[in-house]
Amino acid sequence: MTDIHLAASPTATRLASVLASQNPHPEVSVYRGVVTPVELDVRSREIEALVSAAAVHDLGWLRRVAVRGEDRFRWLSGMVTNTVNGLAPNAGAWNLVLNAQGRIQGDLTVWRDGEDLELEIEADQHDRLMAHLDRFIIMDDVELADLDGESAIGLTGARAGDVLGRLGLPVLPEPLTQTRAEWDGTRVLIRRGYGVLAEHYTLWVSAEKMGVLWQAVCAAGAQPTGSAALEAFRIAEGIPAYGIDIAERDLAQETSQMRALSFDKGCYLGQEIVERIRSRGNVHRHLRTLELDGSAPEPGTKLAQDTADAGQITSAAELSLASGTRVFAIGMIRAEAEVRKQPLTYTTKAGTGTQEETAGTARVLAAPPTF
Repeated sequence: MTDIHLAASPTATRLASVLASQNPHPEVSVYRGVVTPVELDVRSREIEALVSAAAVHDLGWLRRVAVRGEDRFRWLSGMVTNTVNGLAPNAGAWNLVLNAQGRIQGDLTVWRDGEDLELEIEADQHDRLMAHLDRFIIMDDVELADLDGESAIGLTGARAGDVLGRLGLPVLPEPLTQTRAEWDGTRVLIRRGYGVLAEHYTLWVSAEKMGVLWQAVCAAGAQPTGSAALEAFRIAEGIPAYGIDIAERDLAQETSQMRALSFDKGCYLGQEIVERIRSRGNVHRHLRTLELDGSAPEPGTKLAQDTADAGQITSAAELSLASGTRVFAIGMIRAEAEVRKQPLTYTTKAGTGTQEETAGTARVLAAPPTF
């Protein structure tokens, strides 16, 4: 599956601009449609922090969009796959956005703050999803408004709550909840996202306070971490990314992300296909989390069972840990291959600039990995 680059002209995040004044300058690269630091320390140290401690990292690729107008609840509920009207105050829900044929156009998180609704969208999807949603505002009293002036950093890891406590900030007991607090004379919006192996927090603060907050979180014990380690950890958690693991041709149930679907809400765009799949039968392939015995292959690498096509890798990464290196991947696996329960194999280049291939095996993880 090919990475879909949806951002026309990536710009540096607020944090990347702040850190650019440091000496030495951190290496930066494009990630999720923005320019952000790739590494801020030794990669293995960053991975260990994500797995077992606390890592602070850029989230400057997130965009916030207010949904306003009298018809906002009804209209938004008809545009996304998960609950909107049923959201509790200060709660969020991850959603897929479909077209009429049930194909996935992107993903976003809907947040509710009292009677206010807000979308959280990644930068590489923002323009396309906004154009898609805007086409369906016809006779509705609805306005989509970008919320500028703030930026976000992330705090991830088993000890993320400890770091928040040292800063005097509240810890959220449940994922997909939010609260507001005051820190250093400024308001901070704290959101806890979905996680499989660790707690995930997003801290929204005014752009002017971004550098100060970053330094404070580091001083409170969080390990500065770049996008490369964060991406590797995402893959180990089995959390798919749109444009990498999920493409426009895919159907909702093929992603295996049932947490994005509500079957108790009213009609929404693409619902007929989702319901037809649920009531009449299963899809013929699914995204799965894999652990590999072999080197990390390139996206698009084919998986096989004997000589039969079993699917393909969509993303893969090595995690260098104190206990040793482990390799994880996300892949789209054919249903018949899972039924056979035989080993999956793949081949990959032995190294840069060589034609030699090495073989590896992959197994589908029935549960999240342990470290």
